[in-house]
Amino acid sequence: QVQLVESGGGVVQAGGSLRLSCTASGETICISDMGWYRQAPGWQREFVAVSARAGASNVADAVKGRFTISRDNAKNTVFLRMNSLKPEDTAVYYCYAQRVNRDPTWGQGTQVTVSS
Repeated sequence: QVQLVESGGGVVQAGGSLRLSCTASGETICISDMGWYRQAPGWQREFVAVSARAGASNVADAVKGRFTISRDNAKNTVFLRMNSLKPEDTAVYYCYAQRVNRDPTWGQGTQVTVSS
């Protein structure tokens, strides 16, 4: 089993920055990818960013150039640095951890609200 605990959400004005953190515990040695999705009210959950254990990463086109994902494997933690935030970035952000041949584990979600 893997458990995920997220932190760092909040309310920020447009143009501001936030950093989300997600720390895994439990069977962390089995984790390959860690990343983030988000879900705004009335919208489907959408991919934001992913970081592979070996170091490769990818971010969605909608946030490219503004969001950066990073990872500390020693601390089993993934970070999402969000700069130049826009009102349309308002959503619940969910961390996930992928283990080989297992369904992904999801965090409880953290609210990010960007005011105009």
